[in-house]
Amino acid sequence: MTRAMRFLFLILLPLTLTAQKLERLFYVVDREDCYQSFQRNIGSIDIIAPQVFDVDRSGIVSGSVDKRILDLARKHNIRVMPLVMNSGFDQPTFHALLMDTVAQDRAIQGMLMECRTLKLYGIQFDFENIHVTDKDLFTAFYRRTAKALHAAGYAISVAVVPRISDDPGPTSYHKWIYEYWRGVYDYRALAEAGEFISLMTYDQHTYRTPPGPVAGLTWMDQVVRFVMKDVPAEKISLGLPFYSYYWYPYAKGDETHVWGRGLDYIEAKGIADRFGASWRWDETEGVYYTWFNNESLNEFIFLEDARSFGVKMDYVKKHQFRGISVWRLGHEDPEVWKKMGR
Repeated sequence: MTRAMRFLFLILLPLTLTAQKLERLFYVVDREDCYQSFQRNIGSIDIIAPQVFDVDRSGIVSGSVDKRILDLARKHNIRVMPLVMNSGFDQPTFHALLMDTVAQDRAIQGMLMECRTLKLYGIQFDFENIHVTDKDLFTAFYRRTAKALHAAGYAISVAVVPRISDDPGPTSYHKWIYEYWRGVYDYRALAEAGEFISLMTYDQHTYRTPPGPVAGLTWMDQVVRFVMKDVPAEKISLGLPFYSYYWYPYAKGDETHVWGRGLDYIEAKGIADRFGASWRWDETEGVYYTWFNNESLNEFIFLEDARSFGVKMDYVKKHQFRGISVWRLGHEDPEVWKKMGR
């Protein structure tokens, strides 16, 4: 190797290594399909994040991690970072915790105990449905927890609900979701206190909204541009969905309305096939969608599959984010694993 070639190699090596360090975090819940997917695809996973721990208003941390997940993770050197959440995303319970520093201390000690006992990489906060007026209290609780976990040698991260600005928005729905879900997160302060934020760029459309993409590229890019004003790419693990969404008419008693629910790839494809629906590709949003007639009423599905996942992975690589945080194992099109890479 000539001197010039060696010099070029040394220049390019750090760039190559940086490109290979995409950190791939995957969420699981207590379902067998999650474990089976983890087992099948373990070579493409860096962090496994079971959503298993709850904390109540007294600061009692409860829950458990499937021993099979812990054993498999240790065998393959996969880091384990369980989620701690307010059960059912109950707002009054979490507000009570934020108002009680003694209860917070108890919660922090509970998290530390789980880290030590289970030999965890760390903890991810997954507290949602927090009123915007609790913003400073939530940030202070996260900072206190981060200080304690870091002092003991453990990592901490936080899942954050995305927004595209600090303006609540034009409609009563926009105002409501900002006040109760989106507005509470101080992205800069949270990113500075912990290892990273998992920016949940999914649930753009849900059962509360008209049909639309789970994570359209236009909206994702608006979120990213807003958040990156305060948070560098190396602190962002971009949230990606494995799940699809289905809207249909619904009635319970005297109450009738349009309803929606998340569903996995296989079920989404099966429903569309049953009704002979044709898939259409939205080039702007990077997603397949369909609608079909069911006894004179239209129903809608927006599908997350390998193609849509690949488009999002291209976006991740373009911005050189720290990594991805994917909700969740078991929902996916089996072909997505070919898009994963490093």
